[in-house]
Amino acid sequence: MNNELIKVTVKNDQQLVSARDLYKGLGIKRRFSAWWEQNSDGFEENSDFTSVLISTEVQNNGGVQVRELQDYALTIDMAKQLCLLSRTKRGKEYREYLIEIEKKWNDPQNVIQRAMDILHSENLQLKLENKSLSRQLEESNKKASYLDVILGTTDAMLTTQIAMDYGYSAREFNKLLHRMKIQHKVNGQWILYKAYMGKKYTTTKMYSYTDKHGKDHAKPLTAWTQRGRRLIYDVLKVNDVLPLIEREDIA
Repeated sequence: MNNELIKVTVKNDQQLVSARDLYKGLGIKRRFSAWWEQNSDGFEENSDFTSVLISTEVQNNGGVQVRELQDYALTIDMAKQLCLLSRTKRGKEYREYLIEIEKKWNDPQNVIQRAMDILHSENLQLKLENKSLSRQLEESNKKASYLDVILGTTDAMLTTQIAMDYGYSAREFNKLLHRMKIQHKVNGQWILYKAYMGKKYTTTKMYSYTDKHGKDHAKPLTAWTQRGRRLIYDVLKVNDVLPLIEREDIA
């Protein structure tokens, strides 16, 4: 059993051999197609054998050309029966070889090992699928959590607070919203563009402060409502700008 008479492959936990390899090994003199047509009668396709195409290189006008040849993948049982039909010494030798191959395949220890290999492969695939699903759920939860924060907040928020969610300073974030055509500056205050006005996206908060001379002042600042924060989220997301908790590059 050290010398391989014919190559045996495994597909779907079934041993198979090439009809052309068997044909060559048996030393058949007739054309392969004629031999196959006569000897395959009585066998069932997709049960005893399956039709396959193989590629081979042939010399053509001084060069090499690749041709496709018709072949068949045979079960070990069918291959043994074809060996019997040959009624030759080589047929007997190949049949005995295939019987030994089959015995080894059906050895209880090998059966158990194959079962364990299949189980391991299925478990590995399941782990990969679960890992992928967990990642999707994690990303989904991240997105939901940020929207939950928005929807769960009733108080208007200053741009500085929202900017922190995206990793920006208030100045940078205001410029970003300007580039996105959401707001523009009028008399030192950021105002929504006309397309967004009157839709309760913003409100005004008065910011009180004392100057260096001790005088009290009040300055109007734009604050974003819950609806406005959702607008920012949707517009920025379309432009691939995400809050920190949704960014994949941040753990």
